[in-house]
Amino acid sequence: MPEQGGRKISGTIVAKKGECAWGHKVGDKFQLNGYTPDGLCGFFYHTVYPYLMMLQFGGQFPEDWGGSVLQFECPDFVNAVRIELRPE
Repeated sequence: MPEQGGRKISGTIVAKKGECAWGHKVGDKFQLNGYTPDGLCGFFYHTVYPYLMMLQFGGQFPEDWGGSVLQFECPDFVNAVRIELRPE
């Protein structure tokens, strides 16, 4: 595998409503980067990918928006799963 570079990003499922079709549960953890979703649902990975790349290569939002710790909901708003992304 080629050198990936950048920071390692951890993703943790922090909330869920309904039943996730992929089977994600609160507390599930992932090691994410721009090359692999590490078991995260493909639709959810597609949603967080731009922000994942930003965090992996040193970017962040302003502190009052969350800085480098970000949370996102999956696109299934009926059975929404929320993930927190955090650089290690």
